Amino acid sequence: MVPAALKKQMSAALQDGFVLKRAVFQPCLELYPMSEWNALMAKINKLNRFKKKNNDFIRRFTAGVKVVEVDSAGRLLIPKDLVGFSGITKEVVLASAVNIIEIWDKDKYEQAIDDAASDFADLAEEVMGQDDDDNGIS
Repeated sequence: MVPAALKKQMSAALQDGFVLKRAVFQPCLELYPMSEWNALMAKINKLNRFKKKNNDFIRRFTAGVKVVEVDSAGRLLIPKDLVGFSGITKEVVLASAVNIIEIWDKDKYEQAIDDAASDFADLAEEVMGQDDDDNGIS
């Protein structure tokens, strides 16, 4: 079930549908609004498919991609192969990741957050601590 508050925030995207795929770096799923997916595919379509690494990337990135919809009751059906990849058992976490939603098994999400907690200050400094105003948040 998609929480009512999240469903309300996604109301504009509900009629267009979503793409659900395996995450690249974590054992979770990524839910893309169709507009975000189409923008990403426009970038990927510019890759030269006659370069092996590009072709391999495209194949792996799109492996298991499914077009899904939230039904009238607010449910999102996750296909079994993606449930297996993500290790979702019973409790699920929907986590905002800027323009997409990550779908996690609750225990795996908490473990990932705990594992990253000690490194987060260093990561934040490296990613956001730029001296120039163009790359950082002030």
